[in-house]
Amino acid sequence: MLAAWILRDFATPILHKIPWIVPPGTSADLDSYFGQQAVYRVSMGNFLFFGLMSLAMLGVKTRGDKRDLYLHHGNPLLKFGLWLLFTALPFLFPTPVLDAYAWMARFGSGVFLVIQMIILLDFVQCWNDSWVAAGEEDERWLYGLMGLTVGAYAGTLTLAGLMYAWFKPPGAGSCSLNVALVTLALLLVVGCSALSLAPLARQGSIFPSACISLYVAYLCFSALQSEPRDYACNGLAHRLTATSGSTLALGMLVTLLSVVYAAFRAGSNTALFTLEGSEDGDAAGQRQALLEAGEGTSAGLDGAPDAAEATRDAVTGATPPPKPDAPSAPVSYNYAFFHLIFALASMYLAMLMTGWGSQAQEKDRIDVGWASVCVKTGAQWATGLLYMWTLVAPALFPDREFS
Repeated sequence: MLAAWILRDFATPILHKIPWIVPPGTSADLDSYFGQQAVYRVSMGNFLFFGLMSLAMLGVKTRGDKRDLYLHHGNPLLKFGLWLLFTALPFLFPTPVLDAYAWMARFGSGVFLVIQMIILLDFVQCWNDSWVAAGEEDERWLYGLMGLTVGAYAGTLTLAGLMYAWFKPPGAGSCSLNVALVTLALLLVVGCSALSLAPLARQGSIFPSACISLYVAYLCFSALQSEPRDYACNGLAHRLTATSGSTLALGMLVTLLSVVYAAFRAGSNTALFTLEGSEDGDAAGQRQALLEAGEGTSAGLDGAPDAAEATRDAVTGATPPPKPDAPSAPVSYNYAFFHLIFALASMYLAMLMTGWGSQAQEKDRIDVGWASVCVKTGAQWATGLLYMWTLVAPALFPDREFS
């Protein structure tokens, strides 16, 4: 990410001297074109690196697999060298190859966005279930849940008020597009909240609805913020003209770190995603035992098993699950999927840096342009509708297990 950022903003004089990186015409904005090419090439290098790592990790099921020991968890210097090689390799490719990759990255970025939505929905639902279960013994957890719910809805309404104030500035005309986007986002919030309380939603709860409502409002705000700076109705951009470059850079860094967090969380979430068929009962039980014990802990890894456990197993004839670092222990998440998520995140990075391929961004800015506005608006509605589907699906398909 840092390499793409630096090359996009400062490497134009160097890229201009590479003969096979040819601008599409004499009228092209050379700074914009070469900045876009730099981002695509760094992104493609990361995609190739993580994509090949994903292929190399296919079929790894136990910690004793040599690919786990020597490639996934080992040899960091070797992997860093391979990453440098793959980052430099696309700078040798002709422009048509990068153009084809850019179109492929649009699709891959959409997949990454959908995965982000699923991760968010799973996170807030698990949070709600955990605190409700804890509230059965201590009602303070329920009060905390209620306070967070009120806070989330308060944040949603506050964001809505700020959007009406900032994106319909005085003297800019009706700004009907911005007003419509904010109003429709509020209607989506009302729809999600009302459906979660309806009898049809058997597993509905107001706290997940509040979190989704706040996220929908944030996506709407982010979409309006992505409008071009010269658009009269983007009052926030006019307010930020005097903002220091360090503040803009900090906002960009926060955005990029959120992509890293989403990639880590999605890549290691075995409960939601997998590349291969379902496990048999023994493998699933061993995996669950390892997850409950906590992979990577030092307890019992270096010495003999606990005497009480050994005596109990000898009497009952039970076979204990393998220790987390034992060669026969199953891996705690899907390594191939982990690297695939980072390959998709590399594509998403290219779209953020170039306004979804529409233009290169100004220095210290990402994800600006009408294409970004459309993508974020679509993500907002996809998130709301996906959440509504999770509420009505158990009633529509009573024979399926949704727990």
